[in-house]
Amino acid sequence: MIRVIFFAHLREALGAGESLALVQGVDTVAGLRDQLAARGDAWQTLATTKNLRAALNQTMVAFDTAIKDGDEVAFFPPVTGG
Repeated sequence: MIRVIFFAHLREALGAGESLALVQGVDTVAGLRDQLAARGDAWQTLATTKNLRAALNQTMVAFDTAIKDGDEVAFFPPVTGG
């Protein structure tokens, strides 16, 4: 099982997150993003958000980073503050 967390407008669209089992063949952050986006509707936001960022176990990572059971993956769009 891995924990997936969403931030900013992704949290509003998809919820705070969930725990899920990795599907065979999904072994990178990009693969996880694609698996979730394939759910359709609001989930496609993960595939269409420009400059989507990801963190693995609270460390910023590239989308080709490997994931494994027990990991926490967070997705968030670029945000601005003021």
